[in-house]
Amino acid sequence: MNMRDLPAAERNVVIVGGGFAGTNLAKALQHRLPSDYRVVLLSEESYTTFNPMLPEAVGASVFPEHVVAPLREVLDIRMGSRFVMGHVTWVDCAAKTLACTTLAGPLTLAYEHLVFAFGNRARTDFLPGMEAHALPLKTIGDALEIRNTVLRRLARIELESDPAERAALGHFVVIGGGFSGVEVAGELVDYIRSARRYYPGVGADETRVTIVQDIDRLLPELPASLGDAAQRSLAARGVVIRLGARAAEIDEDGVRLTAGDRLRAATVICTIGTKPNALVAALGLPAERGRIVVQPDLSVAGVSGAWAAGDCAQVVNAEDGKVSPPTAQFAVRQARWLARNILATIASEPTTPFRYRSRGSMAGIGHLNGVAEVFGIRLTGLPAWLLWRAYYLSQMPTLERKVRIYVEWTWGMFFPVDITHLRFTRSRDAEKATV
Repeated sequence: MNMRDLPAAERNVVIVGGGFAGTNLAKALQHRLPSDYRVVLLSEESYTTFNPMLPEAVGASVFPEHVVAPLREVLDIRMGSRFVMGHVTWVDCAAKTLACTTLAGPLTLAYEHLVFAFGNRARTDFLPGMEAHALPLKTIGDALEIRNTVLRRLARIELESDPAERAALGHFVVIGGGFSGVEVAGELVDYIRSARRYYPGVGADETRVTIVQDIDRLLPELPASLGDAAQRSLAARGVVIRLGARAAEIDEDGVRLTAGDRLRAATVICTIGTKPNALVAALGLPAERGRIVVQPDLSVAGVSGAWAAGDCAQVVNAEDGKVSPPTAQFAVRQARWLARNILATIASEPTTPFRYRSRGSMAGIGHLNGVAEVFGIRLTGLPAWLLWRAYYLSQMPTLERKVRIYVEWTWGMFFPVDITHLRFTRSRDAEKATV
């Protein structure tokens, strides 16, 4: 089938990718495009994932469905916007068409403007044994798997009589002390402490969380004082922090460090290592370190009508001459800037280089705890945690979803965490299911 099988429109702005960049670009364009244009959002998934909130899903601070938002909620179908769930297979830049596979088979789309806004992927071979023995944290499925694993470990400790085995089952090692590592470690230690009331056979001293960080401090993305504050907060709650320690190998018994030490643990979580989307290389686009090289206005050099933003793009920030970091804050700003440039191009007006001054950075490090730097002001503890939540609540696509998450967050401040082990077993597989 081809684009004529869909509701008619003369010109399409096709956005490939439903992350922060893709969804914000769609929202910024769909009400401002000329009447003969429409937005077509193309994504392999039917939802967008709020990746910074994945650690909260691990710690049951939010329900899994609150970390994702259906892409169809983002688009305004009254303006002619369309969503296509599919995977791009090739792009003909000269003919301005792209092909993709969908639930209904192959589909060819014509476009006036094409935007690459897909993110990167978790790299599962960053360390020897990582793919086989470690748990990544990149998708909502990863978050659920980690949470279920924690609950299984606690249940097994109650049934285990060997002290050494109990110690290994209760040890959770997080590799990486950046945003994701610190956030998931903070959520884990608080989740385990709250959940343990339902596991009377697990002693308070039989569970522990360790962070392995290969440099001399946590959160290198933030000022050193905030990294130190995060370290003090985590340490006060029992997290063991191994600074200047590098993981050399992961196996079924835990982690071997380059210094020769071994950390025996049944659960290893890796928050390091990403790889570019294979589509970058497949399309033969100009790239550097797996990211599409763009011109200052976010257009792809030498490719008419093509643009890129978000984690997949190598965007130099005119504000400081540095490559933009792959964060949600920059993805949102790039999307809004790109919307203006696309509209300017359509109106035959000049485009402008991307320029943005970061408002700051923040991290939630567990229940009622956070660190933040906003407009040069540094916050720790509860104020930083509330600010972190307020920002991501503001990014939710609809009022209904904002209210649902706010209610859930408020509930979680006063009541124990949920310990439901979510396992989606179909009736036909029930007899074959294992623990």
